[in-house]
Amino acid sequence: MSKYFISLFLLFLLPLLTRAQSEPIDLQAKDTVEYKDEYGLRVGADLSRLTFSFIDEDYTGLELVGDYRLTRKLYLAAEIGNEKKLQDESLGSTLLYRYETSGSYIKIGAEVNTYENWFGMNNAITIGGRYAVASFSQTLQDYNIYESNQFFNPDFVPGNNPNVEYSGLSASWLEFVMGIKAELFANIYIGMSARLGFLVTNKEDENFPNLWIPGFNKVTGGSNFGVGYNYTLTYFIPLYKKSKKTKETNQEP
Repeated sequence: MSKYFISLFLLFLLPLLTRAQSEPIDLQAKDTVEYKDEYGLRVGADLSRLTFSFIDEDYTGLELVGDYRLTRKLYLAAEIGNEKKLQDESLGSTLLYRYETSGSYIKIGAEVNTYENWFGMNNAITIGGRYAVASFSQTLQDYNIYESNQFFNPDFVPGNNPNVEYSGLSASWLEFVMGIKAELFANIYIGMSARLGFLVTNKEDENFPNLWIPGFNKVTGGSNFGVGYNYTLTYFIPLYKKSKKTKETNQEP
């Protein structure tokens, strides 16, 4: 009877021994590596507005930019700026009007990073949106009026009241934003974005329309759409870290 039980025991044990011998034995110790993403605030300025302020005597502008990382992909973003621009419109060689627009704006919104970074990287290809508001004034410096009452020589004649200021103007709009940010050096980023804006409100004086809005750019007659861009240099301020992924790695004995 004992021989019977021994034989039965070996019959069940043999497949287990065969399977154990077929599997490799890992003698290396396991170590768990934890990767962490940095979260914080990125702040900087628009280089294009600073550049044009130096090379164009009819323009002065400054835009500060920033974003704050909420999740691995989602960022809060904002821009605040001030612009002053002198422009004129002509018909052939005849000046129709020369005007200066001056004011400030703020844009607040969010964007999503669609780029999958390697560990330790924080580059971005983003899509998102902003809600923007601007408060500004316009000064009509010079203008000419077409005088049709002159029988033999109808022509443009100078306006009677130059240097008229129209204040208390405002506008609001929505922006669709696409952009990129790339790390040049440790925590220093270069970026650019393209923007398509849609005017929601546009408060203007009945005597002179809003032809250019700070932060929105040129207003096209019969259309609420406008386009813009910026080129930014920003610095990332790390505030804390969050675990991104854990991975088991072999540790040499």
